[in-house]
Amino acid sequence: MNEDRFDEGRFEYGESVRVTRNVRNDGTYPGKEIGDLLVRRGSVGNVIEMGTFLQDQVIYTVHFLEHGCMVGCRLEELIPGDAPWNPSRFEFRDQVVCSIDLGVQGNVIVEKGTQGEVLKVLRELEPLQYHVRFPGRTLQVPESVLEPADPKNFREPED
Repeated sequence: MNEDRFDEGRFEYGESVRVTRNVRNDGTYPGKEIGDLLVRRGSVGNVIEMGTFLQDQVIYTVHFLEHGCMVGCRLEELIPGDAPWNPSRFEFRDQVVCSIDLGVQGNVIVEKGTQGEVLKVLRELEPLQYHVRFPGRTLQVPESVLEPADPKNFREPED
């Protein structure tokens, strides 16, 4: 992986990569129902092709040999295959609520129960942290203070 580049050359052909979110069928994978799990987050595969979608999104075709499938992944869904893996409860774009009041310098800036959206999972930190967009501001918060916004429809990560 070339850390200095933020374009289509970030991962090279044959390079080992790890997917950071569950990959489910969006209707483009033949023989599976929409929503079926294709590849579990944390799985390692190899880049076999790079392309674009809508001319502005780089898509890597990744072959997951253990799962017997090839899927398209965006750059933000991939990390180097040898990078440490720290599983998370939430993923990019998950809707969450804070379970406590969040404050800065003694002032509450996000009240308990406020809904936000996960923008980034910071897996390299202990305890695991997230960048979450709450109304009017983005905060870095630990996983322990977040709950799913819609518990009935939330899918807990698979073991």
